[in-house]
Amino acid sequence: MRTVAALLASLVLLAAAGAASAAPLPPAARGEVDALLNRLQSSGCEFNRNGSWYTGAEARAHLLKKLDYLEGKDMVQTVEQFIERGASGSSMSGKPYLVRCAGRAPVESGPWLKAELQTARAAQAASVPH
Repeated sequence: MRTVAALLASLVLLAAAGAASAAPLPPAARGEVDALLNRLQSSGCEFNRNGSWYTGAEARAHLLKKLDYLEGKDMVQTVEQFIERGASGSSMSGKPYLVRCAGRAPVESGPWLKAELQTARAAQAASVPH
């Protein structure tokens, strides 16, 4: 009985230590991820995951869950890592995610998100007084 209690206590401590070591994205990177996912949501584009199309809002919700998972595993520190490790494809099927905007053929989400990130960064840089 005492061994089971000790084992359970050890497991709780290990779980707590694992949770304590998980690091969220740095604030600047988190701001960029939020802006990027807001752009996806408001774009009017659809998001394909494992053969089904979803709205931008549904895509945003799904990708936020993936971000939470990646942060919990301390696997992301930059927006680019989030795109590569969480927003480019399904961890279940291995299939790439797709983005389809009105009148255009679907494209893989990784390059689409990277292009949107570059556009947002360029707009931000242009708005900063020199």
